[in-house]
Amino acid sequence: MSPLLQRLGSDFLPTFMAGMSVNFEIAALAVVIGLAAGLPLAYARASSSRATIGLSLTLIGLMRAAPTFVVMFFLLNVIPRDAELFGVPVALSGVMIVALSLVPYSAAYAADAGVEALQQWRRGSHLGALLFLPNMTRAFFVVVMSSGAAAAIGVTEGISVILRQAELLPSLGGRLVLFAIGIVMFGVPLQLGFAFIRWLQRALGSHMARKQTSTP
Repeated sequence: MSPLLQRLGSDFLPTFMAGMSVNFEIAALAVVIGLAAGLPLAYARASSSRATIGLSLTLIGLMRAAPTFVVMFFLLNVIPRDAELFGVPVALSGVMIVALSLVPYSAAYAADAGVEALQQWRRGSHLGALLFLPNMTRAFFVVVMSSGAAAAIGVTEGISVILRQAELLPSLGGRLVLFAIGIVMFGVPLQLGFAFIRWLQRALGSHMARKQTSTP
């Protein structure tokens, strides 16, 4: 392990942590924009109008089926790097391109979870509606895992740092160890996040059960 650490250099960990922060930045952008797009669709899907429900279901289905890589490379190539609007640069950064490519997933997830939350709220189960929060937190961590797609367009995030460093290692064994380090570094915060989600869901479920039991 020591020769491997020497080859990685003292700047590897800071660079990798900076790359991981980009993964979380991408996920945050994708989920925030997804909420803005998905919640109106959830409200439309929970309406009483058949036409509105049909349109919302069609849009949600299209977003759910949108391949992330296709959307990403479409955005990468459709807007020129020197594009301007009224003299203002409008070219998208690599981080924003990846975030927008993940918006269809997060928006569809927000719409599905939002419909359930609206139904719970209308039935008077406000605690049940709060399950929307752990559901969206789960979506956030799923998007963090998916944000590694940014490596395909040269965005310096955690996966790309690992891949670039692996190219400098001469042995397969060293590369496998490096990949294992990357899995652990990503896996620990993600597993902690999923554990928090499970705890929050159980806590809300327990509160709902107690409330139902105490209601005459």
